Amino acid sequence: MRFRHHLPLISSCYGAALLYAGMSLAPAAGAADWSDTYLGYRHGTKFAEPFEGNSISKDIFNLSHVSGYKYGTNFFNADILLSDSKDPASATSTDGAHEVYVVYRHTLDLEKVTGKKFSSGFIRGAGLTAGFDYNNKDDAGYNSKKHMLVAGPTVMLDVPGFMNVSLLALWESNAPCNTFTNTCVPRYRYDTHPMLTAAWGIPIGSTPLSFEGFANFIAAKGKDEFGADTKPETNIDMQLMLDVGAVTGGAKNTFKVGLEYQYWKNKFGVDSNGPAGSGAFAKTPMLRAEYHF
Repeated sequence: MRFRHHLPLISSCYGAALLYAGMSLAPAAGAADWSDTYLGYRHGTKFAEPFEGNSISKDIFNLSHVSGYKYGTNFFNADILLSDSKDPASATSTDGAHEVYVVYRHTLDLEKVTGKKFSSGFIRGAGLTAGFDYNNKDDAGYNSKKHMLVAGPTVMLDVPGFMNVSLLALWESNAPCNTFTNTCVPRYRYDTHPMLTAAWGIPIGSTPLSFEGFANFIAAKGKDEFGADTKPETNIDMQLMLDVGAVTGGAKNTFKVGLEYQYWKNKFGVDSNGPAGSGAFAKTPMLRAEYHF
């Protein structure tokens, strides 16, 4: 199996992800009105990294959980990203890089908290969202150690399924370390900057198909760790998913497969028209599978 040598890493990373999930979701889990948890896998051969080009293959495993309780919703996702040798683990390695990326969001539903009506026209409701991103990557050129807190208002749109749009403030820092030059940077904080973000899951009529994904439009965050100007960033990740059980007569909303596409310009705020080249502009098709339980 092509990623057999990664299995111990996957096991340990999922253990860490489950610990994060337990810590983050434990207060609301016992009182959850509904929940959906799934394991996922996706694969693509056109991933990009700044300064490394855009023909990197990655296998990505994820654990995701979303739930609703009396006053709002929780969302948690942990990705384990395994690159091929075009994104090496270190300056002298022939193995690919390993990365863990964790996202947590909590949205407080203002109508449920206050008892006041916030729905009107195409708006279903309003809320306040807060959470964090955390990543840790072992690679040759950057070794990202991103920490980020987010907070801001959210509007829930009245569509089949759901579509939430948020305007969030981002407090982001990183502490990269280049193994080519053995240059490590103390934790550096970027300027606080805004992100307009949307997330959606919309069934396509009465078919077993759904259109899902997210879009992030992120403003420039001032100077980077090395004094260069950052650029506005666009990251759109969308997928068309098929509910296999609904087609085969099995359990619905259990096993899904589909096609995914990611458009990521000025990745990490790096100028795709500068020295980072095509690696700062990803256009990545993927195959995706999910098992919900």
